[in-house]
Amino acid sequence: MSIRATLAVLIALGLAAPASAQLPLIIPIPGKKAKPTVIGPPPGTPPAEAEIWPFPPPEPKSWWDDKRPKASEAADPLGGRRMRRGEKLASPDNGVAPSTYRLWGLMPLQWQLLRGDEMILELWTRPANSVRQSVTRITVRGDGEVFVQGRAGLACCEAVIGRRMGFDDKLPAGSAPRFLGLRDLPLWRSPRDVRVVEPDAADALCLEGTFYDLTLATPGRTITLHRACDPAEVGEAAEVLEAVLGAALGHDARFDVIFPGGANFANARGAYRDLMAGGGRLKVNPDARAPPPGAEAAPRPEVEPEATPPDSRPPSAPSAPGSARPSPPTPALTGSPGGGR
Repeated sequence: MSIRATLAVLIALGLAAPASAQLPLIIPIPGKKAKPTVIGPPPGTPPAEAEIWPFPPPEPKSWWDDKRPKASEAADPLGGRRMRRGEKLASPDNGVAPSTYRLWGLMPLQWQLLRGDEMILELWTRPANSVRQSVTRITVRGDGEVFVQGRAGLACCEAVIGRRMGFDDKLPAGSAPRFLGLRDLPLWRSPRDVRVVEPDAADALCLEGTFYDLTLATPGRTITLHRACDPAEVGEAAEVLEAVLGAALGHDARFDVIFPGGANFANARGAYRDLMAGGGRLKVNPDARAPPPGAEAAPRPEVEPEATPPDSRPPSAPSAPGSARPSPPTPALTGSPGGGR
């Protein structure tokens, strides 16, 4: 072969190289079905292995013994503290058990140890016509750092919080004064549960809306308020609600989507202002926190009966024959505060 022909063959092969790198053209053969490509673990893979596929399953003993990643500082801003002499943990009366907090992936409020000017603001949001609930917690630490924790999920009908999501973040520096100023609001001196009273209007019955449960925890003190349904009720707590939800929005779109109105409570604030201006008020809700069926009343101290009055007959009046004057009453036995003797 001549040199000229050899060069022509090499040039042709060089030009054809990029085309050979392309995917081959597959021409289906009539009557023959292509096997479907399996994406994911093969059928019959155990659930524990399917979750981590295609990685191999861990050795069972090492699964328990290997070190786990520690939670971030924002997940437990007050963690690692030891109780000093005379200190007490928070004792909220918000009806949320420690086990419920752990179900939501939050450190129980009952386990928080607050000192100095530290505080915790916690908000539970429960719509009346939806099972989408959320928990928002603001923690102001003694060093001026502020943390926000948010949880949301479907709290109904299962032994878990369905589709639970959450985030733990630190707020920008300088956020503490805004939240510390909320501690002195008159809101925290109002009744826990209230009902709107308007002139010449009957009491309203809550059928739908959103229930807000706010808890303020400071060293040695916890206060819980329940506001629901009526805009005037919610409007009394509008400043706190806007601060807490405003700090939580923007961290996760899945959390933001359950608050289509954002952290704007201007309408509720206006309803409360109009109620006060029109001579209305918020009274204690007589139906609030009714005991569950079958609940027993707490024992009360026994009351000592009053002494029997002395004989009021005139001294000159003779006693009937064979009858004796009544003896003084015997002092009643007093019991313990719990009712026992």
